[in-house]
Amino acid sequence: MTFNVSNQQKAYNPTLSAYRFFKGDIKDQIPSERVYPYELNSPLFSDYAHKLRFIHLPSETTVNYNPDSVLQFPVGTSIVKTFYYLNDERNESKGRRLIETRVLIHEEDGWKSLPYIWNEGQTEAYLEVAGGSTEISYRNEKGEKRQLTYSVPNMNQCKSCHERNGTMTPIGPSARQLNRENIYQAVSKNQLSHLADEGILNMLPNKLSEVPKLANYNDPIADIDERAKAYLDINCAHCHNKAGQAQTSGLYLDWKQSDHTAFGFNKSPIAAGRGSGDLKYDIVPGKPDESILLHRMKSTDPGVMMPELSRSLVHNEGVELIREWIKGMKQ
Repeated sequence: MTFNVSNQQKAYNPTLSAYRFFKGDIKDQIPSERVYPYELNSPLFSDYAHKLRFIHLPSETTVNYNPDSVLQFPVGTSIVKTFYYLNDERNESKGRRLIETRVLIHEEDGWKSLPYIWNEGQTEAYLEVAGGSTEISYRNEKGEKRQLTYSVPNMNQCKSCHERNGTMTPIGPSARQLNRENIYQAVSKNQLSHLADEGILNMLPNKLSEVPKLANYNDPIADIDERAKAYLDINCAHCHNKAGQAQTSGLYLDWKQSDHTAFGFNKSPIAAGRGSGDLKYDIVPGKPDESILLHRMKSTDPGVMMPELSRSLVHNEGVELIREWIKGMKQ
């Protein structure tokens, strides 16, 4: 395995192991004390990579519930996300390859994002502020060999997705995303309830029915409108919101958006350039192939594709979901 990286370093831990997030063999990703694993209802698509997610809280600190955005984490919190590929999607026992671990640290002056790249021996991940790239090869669920060039974003690219009104903020661990079941010591339990019972999460409503819940966009039984909006919320709305990097586009795809025009229905793009594909509107109800949104999702051209970061492949399942959603709309 060869990574193309630079030698620039910052005054942070040069290795992932130095944080002591994990006990035992670091590649096993077994959380240490005060490190809490979590899953999301609808995860960001990242070239079919799997992810292991953890929250590390300093001793004697707690988190405040927030119904509208990410939970309110205290200074000293670290949000840790490891990206990996199974060698064979049909058989987990054939092992996995850890690619990178992103550490989002809440410091006194705000959040900092640090990319750590795993070595070939899977014994350590090293800080590389300039990011890197490597070749990936694996077998998918059908046994087909898949290859891609995987890119680890640099610190500035991380900011482009995580900034709101110029301030870095986490994206994933919100109440609507964490409101789901997870396994704790072989027992299934709601993640938010678990954190509250552990004395870590404050102000959680007594009834989980009062807590917002994002749909799982991979769930074929769920309502397609909820699935599509969940997909766009996690994959697009980190930029396409009124405080994000794409705020000047007028296209706002966050989960609470109720204005149909702002959500793109029969809305002309403000400055899409060739990214529009000579199409007129972001979303044309009943006509997916006339919708700029779908056109950009289907592309891998850097000047056209959306999202701009986190992928080099087309998310076929996501494209099909949005296609069927638009197709089923009344014209």
